[in-house]
Amino acid sequence: MSYVRIKKHKKQVILIHGGETFDSYGKYLTFLKDIAVFDPQKELDKNKRWSRSLGDKLSNNFEFIRPTMPNKYNAKYTEWKIWFEKVLNYAKDNFILIGHSLGGTFLIKYLSENEIDKKIERLFLVSSALNDSKSGEYQLDTFAINKSLVASLTQKADEIVLIHSKNDTVVPFEDFEELTQLLPDANTMIFNDRGHFLQNEFPELVEYIKRKV
Repeated sequence: MSYVRIKKHKKQVILIHGGETFDSYGKYLTFLKDIAVFDPQKELDKNKRWSRSLGDKLSNNFEFIRPTMPNKYNAKYTEWKIWFEKVLNYAKDNFILIGHSLGGTFLIKYLSENEIDKKIERLFLVSSALNDSKSGEYQLDTFAINKSLVASLTQKADEIVLIHSKNDTVVPFEDFEELTQLLPDANTMIFNDRGHFLQNEFPELVEYIKRKV
């Protein structure tokens, strides 16, 4: 008797990174000229962050995909939507989707406004802004979210996990608290000292992904 080995597909993990968005081209130019600082070491350090190395931390049972979203220093929702839909064409059912910072905000907006034909097993939203900055540091502009639609995310993903740190100086903890009210059935991971999650390691997320598969 001969046996046919059925090849098991690797679990896909798709991560949408963050970025900057401005409500005018002038503000973008001001950011480049007066606010943004080029530091070669910081550029090297960015490549070591967990959001880039997550695939190396997961086992061979996972396929890690981190698409480079268009114009991350002056992101526009329509451009990200076009590119993300190309990524979705590659996605397989029961994939894991992660959004960090503006990437999470984008996923909230996109998934609440659009139907997709792929099943999302788990959706992780890490330090995702829900509102414009009260200090005026940033405006969501084209990424602005219709909060009345956010609850529909529960129909798009089997599990939603909201992650935030209380000392995040970019996206206030209040955004996370409001998001938990809009998604009361979501699981949460709360930290005290992770800031905006720009560190090199995120072992808790790696463990969560592996444990649940």
